[in-house]
Amino acid sequence: MNQTHLILHFCGSFSKVNIISLSIYAHRHHKTQRLSVKPHLLKMHRPSLLLSLHTLLALLTAAPLPAIGYRPLPHLKLNSSDLRFGDSKKYEGSSEFVHLRYHMGPVLTGSITVHTIWYGQWQKSQKKMIREFIGSFSAVNAKHPSVAGWWDTVRLYTDQTGANISRTVRLGEEKNDRFYSHGKLLTRLSIQSVIKSAVTAKTKPLPINPSNGLYLLLTSDDVYVEDFCGQVCGFHYFTFPSIVGYTLPFAWVGNSAKLCPGICAYPFAVPEYMQGLKPLKSPNGDVGVDGMISVIGHEVAELATNPLVNAWYAGQDPVAPVEIADLCEGIYGTGGGGSYMGQLLNGKDGATYNMNGIRRRYLVQWLWNHVVSYCTGPNALD
Repeated sequence: MNQTHLILHFCGSFSKVNIISLSIYAHRHHKTQRLSVKPHLLKMHRPSLLLSLHTLLALLTAAPLPAIGYRPLPHLKLNSSDLRFGDSKKYEGSSEFVHLRYHMGPVLTGSITVHTIWYGQWQKSQKKMIREFIGSFSAVNAKHPSVAGWWDTVRLYTDQTGANISRTVRLGEEKNDRFYSHGKLLTRLSIQSVIKSAVTAKTKPLPINPSNGLYLLLTSDDVYVEDFCGQVCGFHYFTFPSIVGYTLPFAWVGNSAKLCPGICAYPFAVPEYMQGLKPLKSPNGDVGVDGMISVIGHEVAELATNPLVNAWYAGQDPVAPVEIADLCEGIYGTGGGGSYMGQLLNGKDGATYNMNGIRRRYLVQWLWNHVVSYCTGPNALD
């Protein structure tokens, strides 16, 4: 029989700083499932629910998804690393146990261009919110703490010549697929077919830019992607020439507003099992898109530092790397770790955020700083 114990503790807000302490201890029997499929398909495992804030866990025996997946707190899913920390890979403190290494592959040192594919039905306001977030990566004049300050951690990573990842991230061409050309149920391989349709379209195809272009596929809230909600809220990888005709770094992120906001838009929505815990107010008034923002940041940061999955990562298996955002899953402020998000900011309107963009506020997870072996973010208090 499965037995689950859940302990929730909520600390009130303090003037500008909102502190949420959420300690989850759960235990249940689990088993691992591996699928014997073609190499480009995925190994999957059922998440364990053995959580602890201070205990190092055993070495991982089952490889996660090759197309690197991400779920924000409270994902309750153990991920792979050289060692596991707390209830995930997230670990704010400096640690000699995290062995993030450079494997000599390319990183994006030239001006980065993000080409976006809007799959399904999107409101103009939703597109504007995401465009402004991506545009904020290079907005050095934004109010502190800023998205550009968050991107400074990404820029610490270099290629084999010592060149840093580019400061410049700009919006490229966009493609709308409002008629669901590949249906509302997408697999990981059909996602690549959607990208192929965008770069080979007869009218206004997306430009081919394999060296410094990132292709961001965003699916609307009525589209289900393989493993969405159950295992991932977004992932990144690269396209196969046999499908698309080119090797292009890409990421997919889904709008979870209708399917699983408590999983992929946390803390702006909470899962049903967290009885009594109130969701936080989202900074831009759209739970689904505000929830997507941190996932987009997570994936773009990892695409910049590990576009072909052979550059910066930890772990022994290049098919299942642990990357700079994986190590800080669920950490958004000082003190974050385990199942505690860290110290966040409260706006006068009651919205919760941790950094400023060009004209908006966002809640974006921190990233691993390999120089100090620590998760860092622009809103750090120490």
